Amino acid sequence: MSFLFASFETVTGMPEVLGYVFIFIFGAIVGSFLNVVIHRVPREESIVFPNSACPKCKTAIKPYDNLPILSWLLLGGKCRSCKEKIAARYPAVELLTALLFTATFWAVGFNAFLPIVLIFVASTVALIFIDAEHMILPDVINFPLLGLALAVRVLYPILLSPVYFTDIRFAPLTMLAGWPVWLVSLAGALLGALAGGGSLWLVGKIWEKLRGVEAMGLGDVKMMFAFGALLGWRLTLLTIFLGAFSGALIGVFMISKERDKNMQTQIPFGIFLGIGAILAMLFGDQLIGWYVKTFIPA
Repeated sequence: MSFLFASFETVTGMPEVLGYVFIFIFGAIVGSFLNVVIHRVPREESIVFPNSACPKCKTAIKPYDNLPILSWLLLGGKCRSCKEKIAARYPAVELLTALLFTATFWAVGFNAFLPIVLIFVASTVALIFIDAEHMILPDVINFPLLGLALAVRVLYPILLSPVYFTDIRFAPLTMLAGWPVWLVSLAGALLGALAGGGSLWLVGKIWEKLRGVEAMGLGDVKMMFAFGALLGWRLTLLTIFLGAFSGALIGVFMISKERDKNMQTQIPFGIFLGIGAILAMLFGDQLIGWYVKTFIPA
């Protein structure tokens, strides 16, 4: 998206590099929390209680053994008590979240929209890893994300600025010129949700009619309703394109490795939609601008 960029140094009086250090550390801490979400939400367990513990010996993890990334390295990837291996997924999620938060800080800038994008990125990371492990996209994440998107689409144009939502500058929303800007923004959210969730639902139904098998889970549809409401129709279509393209490449690779090659390999599409959504959120307008400039004659 095109954002109102702000300087961390100008706002806080501290060097810009400290902003990147802070956001990296904060991202790692959030990643540690996301590990709890990824593990417990599919099992319908509380993400608050009880404290984290070793799944084998049930020993509660001490605070000094719960430092993001560092504790896993210092412990050699093993539980301090029983020496059971700790999955590499835990530091991977923490490092990935830290890097994505850093990239978000660089792409968005130090402004009022930054917290919203960070929540979006963190939620998407959780959805990606849950889908990869369990092939589900939980409503307990999708619905709050949709609610947040709709609220932001209404409140930000009223309280701050509509500049964060670039879709309102393009058709068909330009046809609503003269309407209150928050209403135009809300219309953009609904159009984006329809472009995301609605299109996936329609494709899934058509495929089901033609082939007699379910092609698209409702989790993907609900997730794309949430993504579309925040991103708008342009970046939502880009998300689907990036997700379908990357998913097709991985799918072809996986099928090529199978002996029977029956084309029925189950691939969690939410992974690729999540990756596409993060790319579209952070760099989507630049990608679309590059494509139009390069391939569409003036």
